[in-house]
Amino acid sequence: MMRFPMKQARIRPFVSILSLSIARRSPGAIVLILLLGACNALSPATPTPSPTATDRPTFTATARPTDTALPSPTATATDSPTPTSSPTATLTATATATATPSLTPSITALPVAAYVFDNWDVVDVPDAVRDGLSSPLVAFISSNNRRSIRNIATAQPFTGIQTVYFASPSRAFGRIAVLELESNERLEVFVARAGNALAYARNDGDARSSGLYILDLESGFSARVLAGLNPLVQRGFYMRPSWSPDGEKLAMAVATGYDMDINLYSKDGSGRTQITESGAYELWPSWSPDGRHIAFVSDRAACPSWIPGDEGFCDALTKPAPAGGQVYLFEVASGKITQIAAVAVFEPPYWINATTLAFASGDPFDLLQPQRRIWQADISTGEVLEARLADSPASASYLSESWAPNGRSVLVQIADRDNQVVLLNRAGGLIGRDSELDFPRFSMSASWAPDGGRIAIGGTSGQCPYGVRVRNAGLGHVASGNPPPTMCDPMFSPDGQYIAFTGVNPSVDGRNDIYVASPNGFGAASLTQDLRGQVDLIGWVGS
Repeated sequence: MMRFPMKQARIRPFVSILSLSIARRSPGAIVLILLLGACNALSPATPTPSPTATDRPTFTATARPTDTALPSPTATATDSPTPTSSPTATLTATATATATPSLTPSITALPVAAYVFDNWDVVDVPDAVRDGLSSPLVAFISSNNRRSIRNIATAQPFTGIQTVYFASPSRAFGRIAVLELESNERLEVFVARAGNALAYARNDGDARSSGLYILDLESGFSARVLAGLNPLVQRGFYMRPSWSPDGEKLAMAVATGYDMDINLYSKDGSGRTQITESGAYELWPSWSPDGRHIAFVSDRAACPSWIPGDEGFCDALTKPAPAGGQVYLFEVASGKITQIAAVAVFEPPYWINATTLAFASGDPFDLLQPQRRIWQADISTGEVLEARLADSPASASYLSESWAPNGRSVLVQIADRDNQVVLLNRAGGLIGRDSELDFPRFSMSASWAPDGGRIAIGGTSGQCPYGVRVRNAGLGHVASGNPPPTMCDPMFSPDGQYIAFTGVNPSVDGRNDIYVASPNGFGAASLTQDLRGQVDLIGWVGS
């Protein structure tokens, strides 16, 4: 399994998939490949050229040519026996000195989240994963597994061993260990939908090993591409990486000297491409299901640039950093960027299908008007609609929404004086209410079947009061099971044949397990009952 070297190597990308394949079959070849490559390419890693603060001129008083190249009125006065007789020269010198600060950087450039390419390793990926997935599998993390303890009701001490598994929903104990790591904190893992790559963030409290890593599951090659003790938090924003549908590129927003830009990282670690460079904050990239577009949020409409000296730049000394912006669309083929809506948003946008984008408005930090509203946009027609009941009070917030795959209806929790679960059409017309369900705010989680015929409804973040709940497209009952287990974070498989969810068993020390059930919610079976640790559901992989 995987272990990282503690020394820090900064080497230009030169490893080919062919070399990795050879290295995997002959451990000694790894040394030969690295030595040959090092002779040609060993050099300090430098970020891919991008419009960072160091790429732009530093606008200081001493750097301006006018401060040294122009004749100085003071010098002229020195040659005169009556220096005080020339007040004009004194005024000119004063005007030059006061004009300079308009181009002086308002703040010192902040630390840059630099691209690195180090901590190489070759992972022994099982053939069942390396050769591609023929059917959907459930991905999850098992932490602190203790094989020597038999009583599952006994609390387990922390071991630091964390394993990423792919599991078959149809075979008991049909688990495949994809990656095993020693880490002091719980891993955050992001698996490409195709099942051919994953990214993970680790924080060991050591700058030499902490950061964002990629793992190419076809070659087994792994490397760190973004250093940092907490690489997913950039300028105070949590940035979830987004894989392209084919698993070849990872989109991630990272900090530059003054702003945020979106970069694409290749799954084989061969390089990085910067796709935004406006000088504004570009946040939360999200790939479309067909791979043609990347949606993101930017504050460029309010602030064209945060880089001192740029035309119309925002002064960070007098203007606070943004908390959000508007939704934009990057077309991968052409590089064209267009604004989708003028609605202010403060959280990531997400895709309903290849042509329909969803997002929410409402600033959670605005104590006077924190109300959340939900929207969808048709990127082919430009139509933007809000889904909201006509009689909703202004104070109502629309939470935990789950859109049908065709985008024509949405299940949502409306929170005002009380909470209610309702099904609306895309324009806000009422389809039905589920009076049996009452979740705390932000604690409902639902998933539609790919054909839109079923919807599984559960809780999230430990707020899971109900057993299995499955409804039809009109919110009619299909299954209403009682716990245990409870249903948290249900997810339909891509082929619609299974529902995966996290279940809590209160009778066994509040133990969590990963379950799968039929698309109707019946026959739930645990995939993790023999593991002696904590489990976290990632989701489905494979098409």
